[in-house]
Amino acid sequence: MILKAGLSRLRRFLNRPLHTLARTLPGATTVRPALHRLRGVKIHGWTFIADDVYLENEYPERIELHDNVMIGLRTIIMAHFSGPGNVVICKNANITANCLISAHEGQTLTIGEGAFVAASSVVLKDVPPFTMVAGNPAKPIALITVPYPLVRTLHYEDFRKGLRPLDSAKKD
Repeated sequence: MILKAGLSRLRRFLNRPLHTLARTLPGATTVRPALHRLRGVKIHGWTFIADDVYLENEYPERIELHDNVMIGLRTIIMAHFSGPGNVVICKNANITANCLISAHEGQTLTIGEGAFVAASSVVLKDVPPFTMVAGNPAKPIALITVPYPLVRTLHYEDFRKGLRPLDSAKKD
């Protein structure tokens, strides 16, 4: 128990310098994920973390990234406001540039498998699997029939043609 408490204090002490390094060093698929793992972020498999991504500083262990997740430039992922929550980003999800994802106290916010979060979106609620969301607050705008690949074997145009607008998006 004493050893665990000591490791926890050491991790908290090193958390901010490791986070600063992870935000600035090169290595979107190597160095940055490794530094975030050291901080306590749960990363399962291959992950792309772009420049200047902010992953929860106070409770990094409450962030979970599954295989083939892509997080775009200057995105912020928070797991607390007044108290800790959890953020789970499922496999093959794509969070584009400048997004804010935030869970409230006691909440587990989930970005579903294959989901796509459009640039500058503010996500405060779960995103269903294979759904594109956009806006502030983020709302579902399309169903994804051709998932956006992280390994670029498919062109963006194919992804775009595979989007099926939702009726609710047409009304807004």
